[in-house]
Amino acid sequence: MAHHAFWLAGREAAGDETFDVTSPWDGRLVGTVAVPTEAQVEEAVAAAEAVRDTFAATPAHVRAAALDHVSRRLAERTEEIARLISAENGKPIKWARGEVGRAVSVFRFAAEEARRFNGGEAQRLDTDAGGQGRLALTRRFPKGTVLGIAPFNFPLNLCAHKLAPAIAVGAPIILKPAPATPLSGLLLGELLAETELPAGSWSILPVPNDRMPALVRDERLPVISFTGSDKVGYAIMESVPRKHCTLELGGNGAAVVLPDFSSEADLDWAATRIATFSNYQGGQSCISVQRVIADASVYDRLVPKIVAAVEAQGTGDPSDDATDVGPLVSEDAAKRVESWVDEAVSAGAKLLTGGKRDGAAYAPTVLAEVPAETTLACEEVFGPVLTLQKVDGEAAAFAAVNDSKYGLQAGVFTRDLQTAFRAHRALEVGGVIVGDVPSYRADQMPYGGAKQSGVGREGVRYAMDDYTYERVMVLTGLDL
Repeated sequence: MAHHAFWLAGREAAGDETFDVTSPWDGRLVGTVAVPTEAQVEEAVAAAEAVRDTFAATPAHVRAAALDHVSRRLAERTEEIARLISAENGKPIKWARGEVGRAVSVFRFAAEEARRFNGGEAQRLDTDAGGQGRLALTRRFPKGTVLGIAPFNFPLNLCAHKLAPAIAVGAPIILKPAPATPLSGLLLGELLAETELPAGSWSILPVPNDRMPALVRDERLPVISFTGSDKVGYAIMESVPRKHCTLELGGNGAAVVLPDFSSEADLDWAATRIATFSNYQGGQSCISVQRVIADASVYDRLVPKIVAAVEAQGTGDPSDDATDVGPLVSEDAAKRVESWVDEAVSAGAKLLTGGKRDGAAYAPTVLAEVPAETTLACEEVFGPVLTLQKVDGEAAAFAAVNDSKYGLQAGVFTRDLQTAFRAHRALEVGGVIVGDVPSYRADQMPYGGAKQSGVGREGVRYAMDDYTYERVMVLTGLDL
């Protein structure tokens, strides 16, 4: 157990109070974290405001070098950081190692983009007589300091997705890690402090949730990047309608299995992928598989394969390399999942496997025939729970995917190219993954949702666009 300072304008700092971070697996104390005072938060925001113009003008090679440094240092400390993620989050160690690898890539991608971003676009304006001798040059500039608010489920990589794009474009950032899992985000501060980024250009502040409204409303923080629940995300947006908000919110990811994906090998693949990615991270991923929508022609063969694959998932101590599914982030989270499953079963759903809670752990669970009016059918379960639905035909399958307030990503198991393009056109989601589950995400691709799954896009280059705006300069009197 260690005491963890926070990072105020690039330097370590301690507040007047602390809070404990405990393991959701065994309740042990993982670390004690200092809490910034209101005066220290004000100091961080004021420092970001003071350095805003200087940081925006920082040479690209300086920002890129800092990002490269963090990427290298993450790679060097992979096992240590993975153990930290697993301890504070309850994530199985094999998934935690994968998360560190993804964060390595995020900072590397940001370094690469920093070197080529904002190259400028020249546009001749003499296409009309009134523009003769004129040339427009367009560049992108930061909108201002970013307030990044990160969730608990990917405590390192989703902090990286806030920090790295902001640094890449020269926008100061105040990062708030999740209260349940602040240690991974604070560790990024250690690595950033080893760079030559300007003082004030970044702070990592583990501010309690009840003190966030004041930060959200602060006019010196014109950009808010939030990842979390739809309820909180839209409350933020409604409270600051004149700010730029990027919201990466919830989902109840659907995996569609269509008639052409019907060989034994195809169904084995689909079942394995569905079982793995309905339960990885304990189901605590916005794009985990929550719904399987299978055509009637394959449903009866697919269901026992899914149940067997789910039952084969190894549960237990997240520090064990053999563990596939660890605990949820807290016992309260597991109790909520338990209550939703119990409600569905009471309403007539068929429990095919699982359905048991032990403290913060909830057994990988599969249900069929879940009534449409139940909470489990309508909301994001954010736990290791999978529902199965039989449909007749492609149109019915796509309609079932769209019968949701969410629209983050969907997976479509098909081998037909025309079907893939129809899915891309028909499905009301931010991403369609063909031949696999909705849980696939490459950190350089655009990532975000439709409907109540949010607004804006993450993915390094796309977040950089989101944090900046185009400014045009017109040159006059030129011999073009």
